[in-house]
Amino acid sequence: MKRFNRLLPLTLAVLFITSVGLVSCGADGKAGPADHDFAMASVKDMPVEVQQAPVAVQQAYQFAVANPTVLEQIPCYCGCGAMGHTSNYSCYVADVGADGEVAFDNHALGCSICVDISQDTMRLLDQGKDVSEIFAYVESSYARFGPATALEQ
Repeated sequence: MKRFNRLLPLTLAVLFITSVGLVSCGADGKAGPADHDFAMASVKDMPVEVQQAPVAVQQAYQFAVANPTVLEQIPCYCGCGAMGHTSNYSCYVADVGADGEVAFDNHALGCSICVDISQDTMRLLDQGKDVSEIFAYVESSYARFGPATALEQ
């Protein structure tokens, strides 16, 4: 019983510190779009399938729509080049009309490699890496999964 009495204050202290840490991250314990130095499109403007997808998938679509010039320079290694995709951006956006209307590609809704590449790109941008460094990281991390998309020049 004495040992329990000595551990109780320590246990309570650990629980308190952990709960404060989770609250500071947000309600779900994850960083939100406002925690980035880059733009994120509104998820409300996304198709319902994206809105109902896991948060990591939603964030990848939001990032792709708001940052095409970044993801157009990052290849995808899931094999989607055979579908006509030319970059990781193509996994999310099929076309953008003259009026700015986005035609979404639903491929990334079911492809963890596409989403992981986008999430890594966001993380590395947050760390201050430039696109060439991100490209090198993606290439070394994902080339084992399949051929790279042929980036448009």
